[in-house]
Amino acid sequence: MANKPTFTDKGTLQRGKACLRCRKRKMRCDGNRPACQQCTHAKKPDGCEYDDGKGKTRTQILRETIQRLEHRVRELEDPEYVSPAVILFDPHSQQSESSSSSYGSPGSTSISVSHSPFPPESTNSPAENWLNAPVSPSPSPFTTDIFFEEPQSYQTPFDLGPMLLDIFSPHRYQCGLGIHMGHLRESLSLPASEQRHPALMNAIYLWACFVSRPKPLSQHEETFLIQALDSVRDGLRQSDRLLDVIQASCLLSLYFLANGRLVEGSFHASAVASLAVQCGLQTAVTGEGTFSPSSSRERLSLDHVESGYKEGERILAFWQVYNLDRCWSVALRKPCVALDSEDPWTSIDCPWPQDITEYESGNVSMGSTFSTVKSFLQGDISGGFSIQTLRAKASAIFSRADQLSASWRYRLSVDAYPEEFRTLELTINRFIPTIIPIHQLNATLPEEKHTLIVVHTLIQVAVLQLYQRFAQDDPVTYDKCSAAAKACATITKYISEQDYDYLDPIIGSCWTTVAEWLIREIVNIESAWPITMDSSDVRNDIAAILYAMNSLNTRFPVLGIAVSKIQKKMAEL
Repeated sequence: MANKPTFTDKGTLQRGKACLRCRKRKMRCDGNRPACQQCTHAKKPDGCEYDDGKGKTRTQILRETIQRLEHRVRELEDPEYVSPAVILFDPHSQQSESSSSSYGSPGSTSISVSHSPFPPESTNSPAENWLNAPVSPSPSPFTTDIFFEEPQSYQTPFDLGPMLLDIFSPHRYQCGLGIHMGHLRESLSLPASEQRHPALMNAIYLWACFVSRPKPLSQHEETFLIQALDSVRDGLRQSDRLLDVIQASCLLSLYFLANGRLVEGSFHASAVASLAVQCGLQTAVTGEGTFSPSSSRERLSLDHVESGYKEGERILAFWQVYNLDRCWSVALRKPCVALDSEDPWTSIDCPWPQDITEYESGNVSMGSTFSTVKSFLQGDISGGFSIQTLRAKASAIFSRADQLSASWRYRLSVDAYPEEFRTLELTINRFIPTIIPIHQLNATLPEEKHTLIVVHTLIQVAVLQLYQRFAQDDPVTYDKCSAAAKACATITKYISEQDYDYLDPIIGSCWTTVAEWLIREIVNIESAWPITMDSSDVRNDIAAILYAMNSLNTRFPVLGIAVSKIQKKMAEL
């Protein structure tokens, strides 16, 4: 016989007697058993549970099952691990033990994907529904087991790792992570000692949760962030799988930067660049001319290079560090850490990067190279034209233009530009024809399109940075800057709403530079007397840039302050 609900003198259900579902939704509950009227109308009678001290709910029993399984796994993995004592309780006692294991209690180790222990009322796919079930962090940082109750009343385990990798996979290009996803997935089934370092896996899982916003899975971000930071410290302390630690640190840095946490992002960017140089990643991979700045170089040596993809990951890891260091040093106004000097300890001799599949197939020569970046900046555009190489070359030009502009402290007083400026402009003019034109971007693969959008934008902003100091005194350079800014505005017209999810966040800093120039151009046009030009085209360009900045900021909240400042300036014009 169903229990009769208890009401107050005012005819309302006593506090704490409503079902859990009505409590969470703050709805009036009639307290009927086994299912209240609200849950019955919502066709959720199975989700109507009461936590009234007369027994454990299915959710509480489920959490305790997960905890027992976790302790058992740890016992199997670590012989020295001592499982907590089993607490016995009187099943006939009316005092429930549920309070000690209830959701969110100090004794609980569960991490919930949502604030409710029940799936949301939706008709989403099963994959989305079970994401709302309670999740407990696995003893292994690589996988997390999720259990949920099927209608047939049996429990089915799910391995969260492969699903997170699937979510992250199309985003690895915007993060600059050159890794073989197929081998990474296969490694999840290997013993823990043969898997990739926990730092890398947790950083990947962190990004998977981040890009899934605002879905419930994003509530795991803080957990994976803490685990990734702890794993990085462990990897550094033990000098364990430093290449994985370097890749993880790059992901962490970009995560902080994309979220507007600039101090933390800058710290990790500088730290990982220093570590990469110390480990010798900037040197040639094989052959004579390979220098070893520290014994860490030996730790990064690869035991099995038959397939070539591991050596390829090492090359790609350096360029991941390089792109992060060079581009964000400009955006954050800080010195680069990965120098490229004549000193063999810091000279960049690493070969230009290729796609990871090229390394696996053996189509890439591993021969030694010297002065990779320096030769390019002197006008030698040879050395490969892969998407990864185009991205790295764009970073080199972008950084070099900012360095030259910052170093020039005098107004242009002669007809000739400084030699370094003319050399870089020559490199830019030779490099641009090697890039797929803007109007052909929609014919490329999605991952290529997203990278090429960033490459084109970096190059045009480099021109703007290079000559904007001279623009006020020289009509020629002023026209070059205006053309570069207009080209950036044109690029945004080829970006679809879906593309913003996959763009490198550095493009936001580029758009800020463009917007500031366009405002300057509007002021020049409208302050001239007599007015001979119309500023409407420039206003349309800045509107396109502002739309792009707002669209990116909804995905990567790094541009909030910049957008507000630009909108304020536009309102004052």
